[in-house]
This record gives sequence, structure tokens and C-alpha cells, in this order.
Amino acid sequence: MSRKRGIMSDALKEEIAKEIGIYDTVQQEGWGGIKSRDAGNMVKHAVEMAERDLAKKHQ
Repeated sequence: MSRKRGIMSDALKEEIAKEIGIYDTVQQEGWGGIKSRDAGNMVKHAVEMAERDLAKKHQ
């Protein structure tokens, strides 16, 4: 079974990881080293970013 390719670019994931304070873990252990809670927080942060961008476009 193949792994699905992620929707977020690596650059976006790194930016979010830096913002929520887990980038050191990513650098040391890779993406597999982050906690599932942190992965969820990354998704939440990405959704919030997308909502803000969408709101700006509709003003």
C-alpha cells in the first residue's frame, strides 16, 4: 500500500512547525517524530491560515 502524498508543501509545513514550536523535533527526528497532537495542531493552524487568506480575498 502506498502512502498518500500530502497536500501541504514542505515549506508550509516547516513554517507552521516553526510557528508552533516543534521545528527542532522535526529537524532531529523527522516528521515521524512529532506527536499526533502536534500534527493536529499543524492542521488546525493551516486551516486558520487558509480561512484568514480567504477572508482577505472576499473583503
